[in-house]
Amino acid sequence: MRAIKLIFSIMKKSLLVFLSASLLISCGASKTLVTADKTPILTELNLVEVVDDKVMVRLDPGAFTNDTISFFIPKTVPGTYSSDNYGKYIEDFKALDYDGNELTVSKIDDNTWNIVEGKKLDKVTYWVNDTYDTENEVQEAVFSPSGTNIKAGENYVLNLHGFVGYFDALKEVPYEITIVKPADLVSTTSLIEKAMETADPSKDVFQASRYFEVIDNPIMYAKPNTETFQINDIEVTLSVYSPNGIYTAASIRESMEKMMSAQKTFLGDIDSTNEYNILLYLSTMEQDANGFGALEHHTSTVVVLPEVMQKEALEQAMIDVVSHEFFHIVTPLNVHSEEIQYFDFNDPKMSQHLWMYEGTTEYFANLFQIQQGLIDEAEFYKRIMDKVGNSKSYDDAMSFTEMSRNILEEPYKDNYANVYEKGTLINMVLDIMLREWSNGEKGVLWLMKELSKKYGDMTPFQDEKLIDEIVAMTFPEVRSFFVTHVIGNTPIDYGTYFSKVGLTTATQEEQTGYFLQGDVPFIDVDQANDNAIFVRKGIELNSFFTTLGVQGGDVIKSINGTPINLEAIRPIIGQSFGWTPETEITMVVERDAEELTFTGQVGAPTVNVTKLAPMEDASDTQINLRKAWMKG
Repeated sequence: MRAIKLIFSIMKKSLLVFLSASLLISCGASKTLVTADKTPILTELNLVEVVDDKVMVRLDPGAFTNDTISFFIPKTVPGTYSSDNYGKYIEDFKALDYDGNELTVSKIDDNTWNIVEGKKLDKVTYWVNDTYDTENEVQEAVFSPSGTNIKAGENYVLNLHGFVGYFDALKEVPYEITIVKPADLVSTTSLIEKAMETADPSKDVFQASRYFEVIDNPIMYAKPNTETFQINDIEVTLSVYSPNGIYTAASIRESMEKMMSAQKTFLGDIDSTNEYNILLYLSTMEQDANGFGALEHHTSTVVVLPEVMQKEALEQAMIDVVSHEFFHIVTPLNVHSEEIQYFDFNDPKMSQHLWMYEGTTEYFANLFQIQQGLIDEAEFYKRIMDKVGNSKSYDDAMSFTEMSRNILEEPYKDNYANVYEKGTLINMVLDIMLREWSNGEKGVLWLMKELSKKYGDMTPFQDEKLIDEIVAMTFPEVRSFFVTHVIGNTPIDYGTYFSKVGLTTATQEEQTGYFLQGDVPFIDVDQANDNAIFVRKGIELNSFFTTLGVQGGDVIKSINGTPINLEAIRPIIGQSFGWTPETEITMVVERDAEELTFTGQVGAPTVNVTKLAPMEDASDTQINLRKAWMKG
């Protein structure tokens, strides 16, 4: 949804000034002139007077007519698919009347405050802790790209859902957000900045037409380190915070410009924005990150990656991550259901179509790279087989629509990451089928263009009717695929579809790292179990683990006497790059509530890898279908 400019005419400005003056004169029992539903909520964040790494927030609404008022900080925001309870980071919440006296407030849950004597309410104030500094202290930490950072005088990552709340029934009311900030820091955001008669380097004022627009437009404050470039009719701004000065926006501009130009060529006439902002926060990995990646918004994305990455690796990560987020302008930002259009931040109803929102997006993020010549066929095949392998570590018989609809609950939320693995493969199969049945003319990109024309960013579809609409737009046989493999619980035989495009698989032995196979880890973190480190299940383990006797699902308790947690495993992974095959190791694991000790040499780790490659005897029909699929 594109940002809507809040434009006041001179007459309206005069009226607001008059009303403001009247309110100052008539402060008393109530704000009788302007009710809360008819005036912007005046909001202030003070980034200068930071106390104990916390920021003060003030919200000043119009007058209320109810005796009891509820104030909320989001529990969940679009694109995260998790309950993060941002209210946990709020302290010292106060509701004040017109004389500055505190009103009675009761905290209902982590994210809800009830205020009595609501007709007397003038404003609310509270302090906000950032999530970056506290991510290692809470059991279920907030994913960094959707989190918040307060580094006084140096950097502020303002995902505003972590700072600014809303009053019940006032989510459609405009906001005017004043940010008091250090004069030497600049903002990068897609929020509309209010025109001021006199520029003030210590203050920014932004406007949003409703609460969704507030949380849909993150802001990053840092010392100037930005690059702006034009991709057709889209102005792109890249803003970088590199704490040790290792990277500048200029140093990675070229790769971003090339990548986004290729994306725009791939998308063709799909266009929903004329502005896009990339906010890149580079982590020191000391205590300022919980997971690396990005979170999409309509006209921007927040990206968090390690600052220690080599330039080539960083650029490739940016290409993979940012391309995924940018493709979200197609879905769910441009094609989405009523559950997303009318998102309830504190009691969300989830859509059943994560196969499309995340799966289609991740599929495009890989497909465009082969179509636009950014990667070769071998790399594309490797990525597809990585998806196949990774998907097997999740419940392959779980209904994708059922998982999506219940993604905030167990056991479904533990399978969430499969939306990037099997979700991609669902789209790949659908793409191949559509190409086959249309003689190569129509694929998933064509389908998304048709859905974009029908709906667009302001018109949602009905969740339960989408598949019927896709079938009506395409071919009757598509229904069987969805009923069997997406709604149903039958795993997909990918070999059948590889064969259609003249590809086959073969297994071969390949060298790996001890804990990693390229960028793919053999271990993972269980955030729900005190960040325990466990060996991944459902994947092919390397000889390092299998020779020792370690199995998928084992929790690693210690290595060579060192107790293992998230902090301890990092240097051990680093040390493993210097191990020789004769290096001795003792690993203690927990399996089925029993501790087991394994001792031996680490060896030279290998793993059996299934490779995808062209058939030697592929027919012209198969080869032509492969070209239509991979080259568009």
